[in-house]
Amino acid sequence: MLPETLQQLIEQFRRLPGIGGKSAQRLAFHVLRSPREDAERLCEAIRQVKDRVTYCTVCHNFTDTNPCAICADHTRDRRRICVVEEPPNVQVIEKTGGHRGLYHVLMGAISPLSGIGPDDLKIRGLLARIEAGGVEEVILATNPTVEGEATAIYLARLLKPLGVRVTRIAMGIPVGSDLEYADDLTMSRALEGRREL
Repeated sequence: MLPETLQQLIEQFRRLPGIGGKSAQRLAFHVLRSPREDAERLCEAIRQVKDRVTYCTVCHNFTDTNPCAICADHTRDRRRICVVEEPPNVQVIEKTGGHRGLYHVLMGAISPLSGIGPDDLKIRGLLARIEAGGVEEVILATNPTVEGEATAIYLARLLKPLGVRVTRIAMGIPVGSDLEYADDLTMSRALEGRREL
């Protein structure tokens, strides 16, 4: 039997995505064994993120300034906008260093089965940015799922008449893996996305 307050902490950790019962217990026991100052810093960090972090009014990425640091950076290529589903996707692309343009976060993907249609996404803001001028290419970097593909196709049909180049990120075999483990769809996408050497 654990003290009720410790049980409550374990239960709160279990509510986090990807944290099961054992991991929740380990985290709770770690907090219990840590110095009080560490626990207070954790509490303060959680409070600060809830108080200060919001969404950029331009691209909808996470930010504690408005516009976000990427939108405010005038050294970035404003002719290119990379469209992603969720704010964490921006960080994944930024880590590669392969995109020095701007971003637009849709805050989801079209999913009729979940009741999410185009009007539920941040598409109007993307259209307004393109209609304001200066954008030459929109890179669709939605997830390689049925919903992500449907969203990319919808956006491509919507954007092409606006006179911008619409591209889709390549998908295929991950570096370091074996072809024998690739499924049919992944292999098909890898062949479609091939490039000349």
